[in-house]
Amino acid sequence: MTSLSEMAVDVLTTADGREKTEKSRRYAARWFAARTAGDPLPVGRADPPLRPSRPDRPELLDPRDVPRRRPGSPQGRIALLHAVAHIELNAVDLHWDIIPRFADTPMPPGFYDDWVKAADEESKHFNLVCDCLEAAGSTYGALPAHAGMWRAAEDTAGDLMGRLAVVPMVLEARGLDVTPGMIDIFRKAGIDQAVAALETIYAEEVSHVAYGSKWFHFLCGRHDSDPRDVFHTLVQKYFHGPLKPPFNEEKRAEAGIPPDFYWPLTAQASEGTR
Repeated sequence: MTSLSEMAVDVLTTADGREKTEKSRRYAARWFAARTAGDPLPVGRADPPLRPSRPDRPELLDPRDVPRRRPGSPQGRIALLHAVAHIELNAVDLHWDIIPRFADTPMPPGFYDDWVKAADEESKHFNLVCDCLEAAGSTYGALPAHAGMWRAAEDTAGDLMGRLAVVPMVLEARGLDVTPGMIDIFRKAGIDQAVAALETIYAEEVSHVAYGSKWFHFLCGRHDSDPRDVFHTLVQKYFHGPLKPPFNEEKRAEAGIPPDFYWPLTAQASEGTR
């Protein structure tokens, strides 16, 4: 692999989750080692697949058909961990996909640094959660999963600003809202390994949302457009349905997303404008 885009496509076309994340972490280390040595790898060009390769399991279902389980039971906590692992694996692919998908848009080197670092951390997160599943007697793939996770990537495949608005600034920002509640579930159950994994995810996810906000604002500045107005337009175009409170306003602010970006996109706000 001679370019960052080629490495990204190799990750995207690897099906097994553990193998995918091993490549992801190895390529991230190679990218940063070359940057540190003053001999950076080229971003290059490569054709990413419309959908990343996936293992035969989990079975992917329509979101409405994924069984709901109460997190107060061991089975429910396994289901919750399985859902988190699925999200993290999709995040690995989303962060690698943005590199070759939009390689024709000139961006500063820091753009690539940020998404490689995010992909590396998401790879770590996937493995941490898989370790928790295995400690609970399960594995990733043992339960069905949400088939809609990649929809945002397909919808925004031709729109870099749309991708930044919907993936880090909406979907990953939602993780900041819900993760504290998940940590409480596992803390009450006395499952320290899962608490530690989720606390790592929570701490590092803020920077991934911040990368999205930073580069979204960068592109708005390049086009001399108002970030809030553009964000509202793109989310309404590409995200299906209103944003749902409650919001973790402190962590969202830390990631560079003020309340006037997301509150106007809630169902309550929509009803108030009718």
